[in-house]
Amino acid sequence: MSKKALLINYKYCSGCHSCEIACRNHLQCGLGKWGIKLTEIQPFEAHPGDWNWDYVPVPTKLCDQCAERVEAGEKPACVKHCQSFCMEYGTPKEMAKRAEELGDKTAIFMI
Repeated sequence: MSKKALLINYKYCSGCHSCEIACRNHLQCGLGKWGIKLTEIQPFEAHPGDWNWDYVPVPTKLCDQCAERVEAGEKPACVKHCQSFCMEYGTPKEMAKRAEELGDKTAIFMI
């Protein structure tokens, strides 16, 4: 399988956990196991009076790129079920170009 990339635009991620649940259902993981996991970033004052408290999705080593789904022409479960439409999947080159277009607060994960 060729390498693919997952782009997450954290600017629009609401931390809803939909990607996490969709992935977990796809992989049929037990408790405490995840293919993509929302990581909690504790409250911090970004600027005076401006507080952030975020949950950010990060793929884990259990991510299988939804190989069966992708082979069948579907999107990975996390991308399909993203409520904020802030996740994209494609080649590293496509995702790098897309990240450049989106600007700040984007991350690309090689999976």
